[in-house]
Amino acid sequence: MNTLVERNEVTAVEVSCTTDTLNVVLADGRVVSVPLAWFPRLLKATPKQRKDWEFIGGGIGIHWDSVDEDISVASLLHPENYMRLPELPPLSPTPRRRAHRVKPPRPRP
Repeated sequence: MNTLVERNEVTAVEVSCTTDTLNVVLADGRVVSVPLAWFPRLLKATPKQRKDWEFIGGGIGIHWDSVDEDISVASLLHPENYMRLPELPPLSPTPRRRAHRVKPPRPRP
């Protein structure tokens, strides 16, 4: 007896990089763009190295051999579950303003 396994994973069909962005086209038509700063190896890579990628697992991931980087499509869709994102600087507290006290109007004589 054969068992059919249905894949619910989103797969990539195309990959490109700009100087600061990784762009991935998904099989369902969505395009995911993330900052290269999330992936320091790709950020430091040359444009030629960034173009030298291959799919892993039929598109569930992307591999760059020359920079030893592997990225899953799932991590691009839900980065909070897969990677430690760069910390944002803490917001500086805004100084509290004193409430302007409004004097009640004086009664007119």
